[in-house]
Amino acid sequence: MLRILKLGDPACDQWLCKLKDRGGDTEAQVEGLVREVLEKVRINGDSAVLEFTRKWDGFLPSSFDDLIISKEQMAETFARLPEDLKVALKTASYRIQWFHERMKEDSWFSYDKHGSIVGQKVTPIKRIGAYVPGGRASYPSSLLMNVIPARVAGVEEIVVCAPATAGEVNPAVLAAGYLAGVDNIYRIGGAQAIAAMAFGTESIPRVDKIVGPGNVYVAMAKSFVYGVVDIDMVAGPSEILVLADETASSEYVASDLLSQAEHDPLAAAVLITTSLNLAELVAEKMGRMIDTFSTAETIREALANYGGVVVCQTLEEGVELVNRLAPEHLEILTKDPWKVLPFIDHAGAIFLGPYSSEPMGDYVVGPNHVLPTGRRARFSSPLGTRDFVKYSSVISLTEGTFKELSSEAMILAHWEGLPAHARAVEVRGKKKE
Repeated sequence: MLRILKLGDPACDQWLCKLKDRGGDTEAQVEGLVREVLEKVRINGDSAVLEFTRKWDGFLPSSFDDLIISKEQMAETFARLPEDLKVALKTASYRIQWFHERMKEDSWFSYDKHGSIVGQKVTPIKRIGAYVPGGRASYPSSLLMNVIPARVAGVEEIVVCAPATAGEVNPAVLAAGYLAGVDNIYRIGGAQAIAAMAFGTESIPRVDKIVGPGNVYVAMAKSFVYGVVDIDMVAGPSEILVLADETASSEYVASDLLSQAEHDPLAAAVLITTSLNLAELVAEKMGRMIDTFSTAETIREALANYGGVVVCQTLEEGVELVNRLAPEHLEILTKDPWKVLPFIDHAGAIFLGPYSSEPMGDYVVGPNHVLPTGRRARFSSPLGTRDFVKYSSVISLTEGTFKELSSEAMILAHWEGLPAHARAVEVRGKKKE
């Protein structure tokens, strides 16, 4: 089932091109519907949100109040959870907060010899919206990963939307909301949730930034409202790339590839290795393991399209291919992964060594699992505390610094054809009458 390809062969090149273009046709098919939903919610507010919820979620709220889940309801749901799940959620919450607190940046100011001050003022975003997916991907971990960094950054108000299936939101998602200190969760999904947070309605305040993964409708809606609000990123299907040599455990590699393939039929699971023997063992073990999972159908579809092994002659070739693909998740299972790390330029999250299984990063290690997909790791980063603050430059000049720099400022202004800029500097250099 898992194709084995040799780097440089035409078949390998063709498959790698297909890998880079995942999801494009699907996005084109939903564009019109997404634009219609955004426009209706922008104009009609709550009534449009109710209309779309009744139409698509198998849920018939009589009023907008039926869409609101309170903090008290979240607390009650948490109390009813099995004890082991409570402990797991608490552990994940603690580790996520611990990691993101270390990312916090403070305002700073610096003085020059004349006593002038330049610096940077760090201010939390006032209000953000967090989307938590439902259906196939209803994950409490997504709420924790999106909300806790915002709280750590100092965001005052967080609006959370999560789709309800027949009126019910995953109890573990509600429990995660309780642990993360969410005030309300709105039972709203899809593009209508993005529209409600971006434009505001009678009941939902307009936010300044929207974060969180979702299906193709959600991703496209986020891309369309960018500029009205900020967004974290446009997330595509999940992907994992394992870079391994002959020392890697075929069972570990096979298990980790399967863990991402079960996400979505468009998920990518790729092994790059210098060992043909490892490639064959991994393919054989994956074939035997698939039917042991309830998600076997999804796994088979994902692997049929976007699962594969690329065999390279050298580890250097493998590293070069990693950087070309810029994966969301990268596992390095080589004899000395720390020696490989300096040569990795593009990856969302990097897992080193046999015990650093990617699913550990999904849940409890601490770094964020909201990561750039679709080769966007070439220019973007994992979600973090810095995504929930903004930076203002601060400038306070003394006369001494002004005199030292004013001549150069006027020269540059004249060279750029902006005489009024130069005059604004010049008048301050004249003797006071």
